[in-house]
Amino acid sequence: MEPMQSLPGTEDILPTPQWLGSDLKVANIHTWQRVEQLARDLLDRAAYREIRTPTFESTALFERGIGTATDVVSKEMYSFSDRSDRSCTLRPEGTAGVVRAYIQHSLYAQGGVQRLWYTGPMFRYERPQKGRQRQFHQLGVELLGTSDPRADVEVITLATDLLRGLGLKNLTFYLNSVGDRQDRQRYREALVAYLTPYQGDLDPDSQHRLVHNPLRILDSKDEKTQGITATAPSILDYLGDDSRRHFDRVLQQLSDLGIEFTLNPRLVRGLDYYTHTAFEIQSHDLGAQATVCGGGRYDGLVAELGGPPTAAVGWAIGLERLTLLLEKLNPQPPTAPEVYLVSRGDRAEANALHLAQQLRQQGFRVELDLSRAAFGKQFKRADRSGAPVCLILGEEESAQETVQLKWLASGEQRSLSQAELLQKSGQLRSQEESQEEFKRFP
Repeated sequence: MEPMQSLPGTEDILPTPQWLGSDLKVANIHTWQRVEQLARDLLDRAAYREIRTPTFESTALFERGIGTATDVVSKEMYSFSDRSDRSCTLRPEGTAGVVRAYIQHSLYAQGGVQRLWYTGPMFRYERPQKGRQRQFHQLGVELLGTSDPRADVEVITLATDLLRGLGLKNLTFYLNSVGDRQDRQRYREALVAYLTPYQGDLDPDSQHRLVHNPLRILDSKDEKTQGITATAPSILDYLGDDSRRHFDRVLQQLSDLGIEFTLNPRLVRGLDYYTHTAFEIQSHDLGAQATVCGGGRYDGLVAELGGPPTAAVGWAIGLERLTLLLEKLNPQPPTAPEVYLVSRGDRAEANALHLAQQLRQQGFRVELDLSRAAFGKQFKRADRSGAPVCLILGEEESAQETVQLKWLASGEQRSLSQAELLQKSGQLRSQEESQEEFKRFP
């Protein structure tokens, strides 16, 4: 019988990195946890609160929110009918679900702005490749309830602070404005007029988009199409006075904060709900799949989904790409135990189980050897574990309620009572403190 395999486009995230030859496929779980913990701390300090929404929603939510002409809705969604013949879809992105929850639970009635963040799996039927899977994970923020340009700058600052906090340096921040609906309609007409004479030279997807979603042609990866759009009109020339004032204030405030950016009038993002500010942060260390963060303002989405007119802005980070990048630049070793506990003999093994539990309750990372092998083999595993300290329990130690403490690096070893061990280590939390305390044992 053939062993079961995961489906194409899905990956297991293991305690150690996953490699395909010399190519890193998935970063280890410790890199993921590092990103998530830093994000939690950063967003908590900025007064953002976590929200968790279902992984599947009504298909209509994404059709109305994202737009039926987008690739996400027309080509990539995982949709199915449930037993009540309702059309459901695994969420392809996070914003629509957050906005649905914002409306359904009347979060707007609390007054002021809502600062929310989320993380979790998303689903799109795309061709699997490095950094892009059919089940992928995003971390995102949404700031709802204000059209103030400072909100745009706040969320952008959070993204740059997070990426810099992770040690990333070789980044480029691209910025554009897609204006409001009236601005985009004027620009759409000008863009279609420019592209129509070249229709036969465009790639097949762009020929289709020329009728249904012409702004997305600017995002084409086809080299010939890119050559055609290189001299296309710029959307920045079609912004109305209000849109221009909003964008100018965003640019000025970013400059005041020392955040460097590059204007990119071709940046339109892939979803129909964007208005005004649109941005991406790309890494030059990632290759073709370079975007690690993307977002912008979406002032019409709440009303489009049945809520009151509400301005909003946010972003999402693709965690697969980000963790691959971090693992490439700064690999994170697995967290080693602080104590490795070996034992031999029935009484000693029962005693070791009890002692391990007591040490864990006091805050130590303790690995208990369960192999029942000879002490020599257990010591070899202790060395491989990375723990600085090995505790040894044999039948004699168990009978006398003592324990042998061995420093694995130096081989130094001493005997002490179990009560003394627990008493002197009881309030410690960090590995450094535990080592210093152990060193003071007589």
